[in-house]
Amino acid sequence: MSFSDYKTALVTGASSGIGAAVVERLRRENLEVHAVARSAKALQDLAERTGCIPHAIDVTDRAALAKLAGEVDFDILVNNAGVDRPKKFLEAEDGDIDLLVDVNLRAVLHLCRLIVPGMAARDRGHVINISSIAGIYNFGGNSTYHATKAGVSMLSNQLRIDTFGKRVRVTEICPGRVATDIFSHVHGNDPSVRERFIDGFELPQASDIADAIAFAIAAPIAVNIGHMEITPTLQVMGGLQTARPQAKEPQP
Repeated sequence: MSFSDYKTALVTGASSGIGAAVVERLRRENLEVHAVARSAKALQDLAERTGCIPHAIDVTDRAALAKLAGEVDFDILVNNAGVDRPKKFLEAEDGDIDLLVDVNLRAVLHLCRLIVPGMAARDRGHVINISSIAGIYNFGGNSTYHATKAGVSMLSNQLRIDTFGKRVRVTEICPGRVATDIFSHVHGNDPSVRERFIDGFELPQASDIADAIAFAIAAPIAVNIGHMEITPTLQVMGGLQTARPQAKEPQP
């Protein structure tokens, strides 16, 4: 299915970073792109720059999403919105868990529920789920984030089964570290945050992720690019650690 066969796209988390880059990339293919995010000002700036259609909607607002999905037959759905509250699970709080589940997983499930049946009925569509290497590999301090992204990964696999026999393609994009402002959103807008995560590293840009998505969408209809891991060349996942047991405190 080439770009010319698709007419409309919905991109969540579109106000900055990867989401904004995807909007820009899809608009270059003359698609009607509906950009969803919470920040009305950032969306308006994006609309003026790209010609996208802005929707200031929180992805946890199920009624607003249902209204939008009922008004437009979307050929492409890009589930990009995501949040993180990095904590070890031993320190997790109920509000953090609820937020990550609501934004990273529940919103994706509901958007797929609202949009994918129409794709199947029209025998045309492409779902892009932007998850993370955290859905596949483990690293410290992000337990709830790992769990939600693993859920998105399994959903992506299951959607292919549930739409079997229809020309509905599903691509899971698993970025590693990318040079975006997500780190300031998560860790605070301080120069030390940029120094810790971005400065001095050779990192993919948001536009690189958008180009990878465009590559998957532009593949022939007989080709489903199901899974992409996109990481810095100088980033490695995993690692083996072994701890010695802690010495017991002497009894008084």
